[in-house]
Amino acid sequence: INPMKKLTLALLTLIHTSTAMTATQDPNLWLEDIDSEKSLTWVRAQNATSEKALTQSPAFKTIEADLLAILDSDDKIPYVVKRGDYYYNYWQDKDHPRGIWRRTTWDEYQKAEPKWDILIDLDALNKSENATWVWHGADCLRPDYRHCLISLSRGGADADETREYDLETREFIKDGFYRPEAKGSMGWIDKDHVFVQTDFGAGSMTASGYPREARLWQRGTPLADAKTVYRGEENDMLITAAHDDTPGYHRDFVSRVIDFYHNELYERAPDGTLHKIDVPDTADKGVYRDWLNITLREDWTLNGKTYPSGSYLVANYADWQAGKREPTALFTPDAHTSLAGITWTKNYLILNKLEDVKTRLVVLDPAKNWAEKPLEGVPANSTASVAAVDPDENDDLWLTANDYTLPTTLYHTRVGGTPTALKSLPAFYDASDITVAQHFAKSDDGTEIPYFLVHHKNITLDGKNPTLLYGYGGFEISLTPGYAAGVGKAWLNRRTQDGRGGVYVVANIRGGGEYGPRWHQAALKEYRHKAYEDFAAVARDLTKRGIADPAHLGIQGGSNGGLLMGNMLTKYPELFGAIVIQVPLLDMQRYNKLLAGASWMAEYGDPDNPAEWAYLEKYSPYHQFDAAKTYPPVLFTTSTRDDRVHPGHARKMMAKMQAAGKNALYYENIEGGHGGAADNKQRAYMSALAYTFLWEQLAK
Repeated sequence: INPMKKLTLALLTLIHTSTAMTATQDPNLWLEDIDSEKSLTWVRAQNATSEKALTQSPAFKTIEADLLAILDSDDKIPYVVKRGDYYYNYWQDKDHPRGIWRRTTWDEYQKAEPKWDILIDLDALNKSENATWVWHGADCLRPDYRHCLISLSRGGADADETREYDLETREFIKDGFYRPEAKGSMGWIDKDHVFVQTDFGAGSMTASGYPREARLWQRGTPLADAKTVYRGEENDMLITAAHDDTPGYHRDFVSRVIDFYHNELYERAPDGTLHKIDVPDTADKGVYRDWLNITLREDWTLNGKTYPSGSYLVANYADWQAGKREPTALFTPDAHTSLAGITWTKNYLILNKLEDVKTRLVVLDPAKNWAEKPLEGVPANSTASVAAVDPDENDDLWLTANDYTLPTTLYHTRVGGTPTALKSLPAFYDASDITVAQHFAKSDDGTEIPYFLVHHKNITLDGKNPTLLYGYGGFEISLTPGYAAGVGKAWLNRRTQDGRGGVYVVANIRGGGEYGPRWHQAALKEYRHKAYEDFAAVARDLTKRGIADPAHLGIQGGSNGGLLMGNMLTKYPELFGAIVIQVPLLDMQRYNKLLAGASWMAEYGDPDNPAEWAYLEKYSPYHQFDAAKTYPPVLFTTSTRDDRVHPGHARKMMAKMQAAGKNALYYENIEGGHGGAADNKQRAYMSALAYTFLWEQLAK
């Protein structure tokens, strides 16, 4: 090692050691004890202050009531999943706050008011068990779909339990398959066998808190005796096994998720041996019927040909496993396009492409050398998506279409057919005077950053319009236009005393997936600052256009978007008049030690590595906070039951701001998981807090 490099490493180690020592002396560490009486007493005191400040006005009560009416509306679209002869739906409304699982027939579903057969009433179950169960889904066994694995979460946490349910007797099976509460999952192989991933005791969970083992469990035997199928490494993110029950293609697969962007896939032979599918670990991969599907996250050179990152490839799976490596590229990105998703039907493949964050659906025919044509009948100027109704039986599709001002419509269609509208949302807010435009802001490095601007047609461009800017910018997640009834009702339709309506903006910053892997990777780890520069560029562009000056510009984001908001607070406080920070990451030195945090190191970096902490510290809001600075008003919201992003992030940041005498409010929902709320009433309440806070600060 050369002397200069040795000196640099020594300095980084010294910096890291010094900062780590500071962390152990952090006066707010006690707030990481989620359920201690001391912590919860502090939480209750903060909640009381925030409720007194925000919930007493008639405006708050109106917003809450309006949002709850939307969430509880019988006019919502009951999306269904086809299983055999029935169409299943999970539904929440004012009479069923925790929800009901129900089913109907195709003839009934086509009616305006279908008759539903209620299978499980979660509110009744909670009452009988004195519990707070939140629905996490159902997996029913083919071909008769009588036996189902029902997953239930206590208070909305990621951790859940799985019980076997008999649709014929309408009861949980007393001695059936049962997985105790833990982070994990269970899925059918056949009536007497399941794959199970759960907490089996010491050493069975990864450092990220997810299952490290996949096991095969036989009915009638103890769970502890389930046979290990695969055991990963402690630093892996997650191990799962699953059975492909496609008729004629029954087979088992094991997935080793190393981190968010590296994974291995194996086929498990009947004798239990594993056969790795030879595809780069960085690629997303899967098998459907005869086809191996590969989506690249890095350039890949194979047989002398280079396939660029973001490409989607297919190959005959049997040939591939036999050593024949001849993929076909069905999508290759360019500067303006990315692939948002794929959908297989029995005979066709539908690609959902994004072109400058606008969707386009095309149909490919494998029987005609992948000939491509547009999907017929897709409404113009809408964000559209499709899902297969029953890919084993036909080429039928569910098609949904909407936009910021266009209420969602659900269509039933078939490849080559004309869509039939089945269900539509009503106009929950008045959009007759609302217009939508896409603009581009230039970031610090010259990159053009797209954003959508939703506002009233007669807007006065003097910078005085109450404006809400939203962003996320992480994990390759795209923010595409969609009907947001709550935003419309609680923000766009509100008026200031001088008659101005609210303005809503969505920024498509780097870190997201709007332009595929390149857009995401441009803001990974040490390049994270580019996402924050992008968001600040959008804010400045709004001011330049006369939409909102800093005093009238508010921002909101949650989870990774909460980290974004934290950096806007500490790096660009002069650009904003108010900030809502929801279920956030904020302490980037300890995030990997809190709950699922270790699973995100591929996104952010490892704070225990001195070289990586050197850049992580620069975008750790908890460490960048400066008591001498002037900050805009802030509202933190989180959930006690969030077992993904630790509530300690928000708690500690609030405590630090409070100690410095800053203008900050805090509200922590006792239930809710990472979504922040467990039922519609809680969702309406939490959203009303945010909208009330922002409006009071910006509509001046």
